[in-house]
Amino acid sequence: MKWKRKERQAEAAVCQLRDGRVHPFGALRGYVPLGTGEERIYREMREAIPVLDAAVGKLVRLSGGFTVRCRDKLAQEKLNQFLKVVPCGRGQFGIGNFLAGYLDSLLTYGRAVGEMVVSQGKLRAVCWGDVTALEIHEGDSPLDMVLWGPGENGMMKPLPYQQLLLFTTMNPEPGNPYGVSIFRGMPFLADILMKIYQTIGTNWERAGNVRYSVICKGADDLDPVVAQERGKAVAAEWARAMEESKTGTVRDFVAVGDVEIKVIGGESPILDSEVPVRQILEQLVAKTGLPPFLLGLNWSTTERMSGQQADILTSELWAIRRTVQPAVEKICRTYLALEGMDNRVEIIWDDISLQDMTEEAKADVYRAQAEKYRAEAGR
Repeated sequence: MKWKRKERQAEAAVCQLRDGRVHPFGALRGYVPLGTGEERIYREMREAIPVLDAAVGKLVRLSGGFTVRCRDKLAQEKLNQFLKVVPCGRGQFGIGNFLAGYLDSLLTYGRAVGEMVVSQGKLRAVCWGDVTALEIHEGDSPLDMVLWGPGENGMMKPLPYQQLLLFTTMNPEPGNPYGVSIFRGMPFLADILMKIYQTIGTNWERAGNVRYSVICKGADDLDPVVAQERGKAVAAEWARAMEESKTGTVRDFVAVGDVEIKVIGGESPILDSEVPVRQILEQLVAKTGLPPFLLGLNWSTTERMSGQQADILTSELWAIRRTVQPAVEKICRTYLALEGMDNRVEIIWDDISLQDMTEEAKADVYRAQAEKYRAEAGR
């Protein structure tokens, strides 16, 4: 007698492309750092949290403008005129508008891309592009990078004129060439902040629109039919009183028996959100490098602390300027070279604020006084 061997059920295979670890960032849940979806997360954070959007805009505007200095006077005049009226796309003109869009992408995504448009041997326009649609590949040398974009068939391929492209990264890491956004490290805290705000809105929808509980107590031996009729009458009178209060008419509510009126949920206090919201905002604002008062946050500070914050902000802005300066220099050199002029150029950035000019003037006065005292002492 042959026994049939019992077939074993197929065991579940281990998935090779996914692991069982769950990333702590949420959705802002489902967020994975350095993944393909982080750009979308950063855009949604700017839309959802006005402080972050304002921080990027202020950093862009505080970075200021610049002037150029050329070896040849005629070259400097033509270059200044070109930088003043150069088309940048989207109805924008001038290198300042190009730099604003370029910096906005750099701060948001950690990288920015632009293109110099050449026609008939002349530089005609400078545009910034969507850096999230591009890929970066290593070139023939480890120091070279090649930008890839979608072709006509949707497949990624190297862009044909690499020498006309502008690409800048902010604080790139050794493991990847894509740069680091100022929003990195924020999605987890932003998710908590949005939960608090959403809960506040839900609680006010429930408790802000006050609802009442009207209880009419009668005798224990009251006939059920009579109790039902009395309840209908009380409900009608209460509804009429509430309806007329909308028009500003004061109407008294009169009922027979022991009537008790309570606000539904009135004894349940709403959680105080000031402390947790401020703790989260402190972390977010610290990541931007801006003093809180620039973002409209009235946190306690002192005059000395404000001065130190201004000095730190100045160093942050100069770091941003140093990051984008090679792209600006490449635009200027390309224009002068295509015009057949000496393309040696120097970028001179504007002073960041009037406070810096005042402090520099004070330093010059103190330096002159010190030299005067030394001269008098040496006599």
